[in-house]
Amino acid sequence: MTSPVAASPLPKYLAGYPPELLAQAQALLDHGRLAAVLAQRYPETHAVKTDKALYGYVNERKQRHMRNAPPLALVAFDAKLRLLQHALGTHTAVSRVQGGKLKAKREIRVASLFKAAPAALLEMIVVHELAHLKEPQHDKAFYALCCHMLPDYHQREFDLRLYLALLELAGSGAAAKA
Repeated sequence: MTSPVAASPLPKYLAGYPPELLAQAQALLDHGRLAAVLAQRYPETHAVKTDKALYGYVNERKQRHMRNAPPLALVAFDAKLRLLQHALGTHTAVSRVQGGKLKAKREIRVASLFKAAPAALLEMIVVHELAHLKEPQHDKAFYALCCHMLPDYHQREFDLRLYLALLELAGSGAAAKA
């Protein structure tokens, strides 16, 4: 049995969720059970540890769900993406002049912390960034596309926020191996 730990408030990036849901998460956190619950829910790890493997992983999902989306010039892990910047992944279009035309190359960068995250959470962030290829804003159409590619997208997004809360409260990524 896990002993209760000192109560720590949930980080503010969990704001906006219903109070009942936050109370449940806070209770799991206060009793030291949140990491175990997430580990039970997402036991699978992944082998995507390099930029080359991530490129293949992202392109496989892109081909499955978004064949007509523009090609990706770069997919990489980025150690500079931090929670403080509120970015776990980015999508950009880098424009270059080629002859008399302006060419845009699409790039997706994923925070390096996903090298150690559960496979389901990596998939969620990849789906999120892929959806931005077609829908630039976080609006209804964007989330509909995310749910089309990943039916339990909203649950995984909430669980990702819980996972990040564990990492933040632990002070390092090593303490919460969910």
